[in-house]
Amino acid sequence: MLNRTFFLAAPLFAVVLVAIAQNQEKTGQTPPLRHEIVVTATRVATPAREVASSVTVVTRQDLERADRTSVFDVLRDVAGLDILQNGGPGSAASVFVRGANSEHLLVLVDGVEVNDPMNPSRSFDFAHLTLAGIEQIEILRGPQSTLYGSDALAGVMNILTSKGQGPPRFSLIAQAGSFKTGATRLEFGGSSGALHFSLGLSQYSAEGVSAASSAYSGNSEKDGYRNWSLAGRVGASFRSGFEADLIVRATTARTELDNFGGPGGDDPNSVQRYSSVFLRSQVRGLFAGNRWEQKLGISYLRSDRRLDNPADELHPFDAETGRFQSDLVKIDWQNNLFLSPAHTLSFGADLAREQGESDYTSFSAFGPYASPFPGRTADLAGLYVQDQVRVAGVFFAAAGLRFDRHSRAGTALTFRVAPSAFLKGTQTRFKATLGTGFKAPSLYQLYAPDTIWGPIGNSRLQPEESTGWDAGVEQYLWNGALMVGLTYFRNDFRNLIDFDFGRGYVNVGRARTRGIEITGDVRAAEYLRGRLSYTRLEAKNLETGSDLLRRPRDRFLARLDYDVTKKWTVSVSAIYSGKRPDMDFSGFVPRAVILPDYTLLHATLDFSINPRLVLFVRLDNILDARYEPVFGYGAPGFAIYAGFKIRRRDASTQMLD
Repeated sequence: MLNRTFFLAAPLFAVVLVAIAQNQEKTGQTPPLRHEIVVTATRVATPAREVASSVTVVTRQDLERADRTSVFDVLRDVAGLDILQNGGPGSAASVFVRGANSEHLLVLVDGVEVNDPMNPSRSFDFAHLTLAGIEQIEILRGPQSTLYGSDALAGVMNILTSKGQGPPRFSLIAQAGSFKTGATRLEFGGSSGALHFSLGLSQYSAEGVSAASSAYSGNSEKDGYRNWSLAGRVGASFRSGFEADLIVRATTARTELDNFGGPGGDDPNSVQRYSSVFLRSQVRGLFAGNRWEQKLGISYLRSDRRLDNPADELHPFDAETGRFQSDLVKIDWQNNLFLSPAHTLSFGADLAREQGESDYTSFSAFGPYASPFPGRTADLAGLYVQDQVRVAGVFFAAAGLRFDRHSRAGTALTFRVAPSAFLKGTQTRFKATLGTGFKAPSLYQLYAPDTIWGPIGNSRLQPEESTGWDAGVEQYLWNGALMVGLTYFRNDFRNLIDFDFGRGYVNVGRARTRGIEITGDVRAAEYLRGRLSYTRLEAKNLETGSDLLRRPRDRFLARLDYDVTKKWTVSVSAIYSGKRPDMDFSGFVPRAVILPDYTLLHATLDFSINPRLVLFVRLDNILDARYEPVFGYGAPGFAIYAGFKIRRRDASTQMLD
């Protein structure tokens, strides 16, 4: 199957290489070398070529070209990530970074964590995150706890929201298609004088597919999904350098579920309702002749999940209800001292309190069962410092140290060193990082009450820990028209929290992930761009010697964006995911299985009617691959969607640049 994927991708990049040669022959030059600016790697705006971390930036242009509705779908094209979903839209969605557990990825919105405190492992569910109000996504691979604290054992994803600039701008994107899908996204923003504002609204609905794969008997009922999201930002920027912002995101969603994956997993009336609100207020000021930057912010996250699964004809003696609610309040203070153009010292502190409670009840032939979780809290405080230097435009380095204290699990000390060098003569970049990470136990792992079968929570748990390093080289050719890179990585995890049926949650787990990432980034001309990556991964449970579940050894992706004419644009992507181990839990005794590999081919076609109106068609899973990201759970087959994009600027109705 991998050979088939290469066969699909090779012609795409042959076209790109030919275009590079033709562009040079016609113009005598290549597109200029691009230097993206990233914020997440050092918490200071830094050119990407000065950052040693393995970082991927999904720009606003990338988001617009994708013609998609959710962040999760956009992440399919990111190197070093593997994404899984238990069914169709709205089902639980996880992201794995370099083979680590999904809860080892810290997810941020404008630099502030949004991982749900009441998820058992404190992971983030990507199922409900739409593209409304999102400007850019930055993904860092490798331990990042030195700057961001708990949960960043394997990486950080920072979702940056839109900030209105310039004359008022308006955009409307709508689409409809397979599985009775309908989606609309409206965005409006701009600035006037010192004030700036942006507002995004989105709606999504789909009939979906059966969450329990329809490939098995008894699974025919489709599981639908609805989502409404709002994103807003308003603030003021003054000439003195003082800025103030208020940011809000709110989501409400309804997902139809099945009982489990595999034969007989269908359930016609199981529903989960989800809502969340994220609020952030922040100020920024420049002092001491603009050499001292201070940022102070306070944020609040509230999540609420409600499960309702009454008895039905298929399950006349089974019913369950559940409510899971959490709150997270965080205050963060960051200082940047610009000691010289080549030397920046950053330090700061943050203080967070999380609270959670739940109430779950079920009824079956064995009788009633109740699992109450009364309100519990935990506090986490951290201090960090980072030194960042540049030497002669050739050598760049960042080094940092952080101390954290959890109110129950104790203290953690983490560090990170990240040097890189760029040789202008050969356009070669060398990079390396070494760092440590930690993850505090979740509220559920600490405090879940005992059951009749034994203990669950363990208040004596210690933080999970990791040590990770990577080293790589990037070579730029034709003044940056082509970049090829090779990176080796390794992460060692210890003190992992596992569940033991006799003791509840305990610190006994050890794991190791290592592998190589090969990347290519092509910009043959302004009208032709391409990207490819290949990841070879080994992910081991060191306690058992077995491979970690659902991690493919091989993952390959390729993407090509081609502006055929000024009116027509084509984008094509191919994704290959190799074989991976999983468990079949549908029987009385779980058994190990191997999920087969699969290849997905997607394409979009945009046509500009005029400078303000664009029509598009998107084809997903063109090969109609039948696959299971998770054993027993379904995934959509071939699908087609069509829609339009309208963009206007103030009363003149001119096209946005």
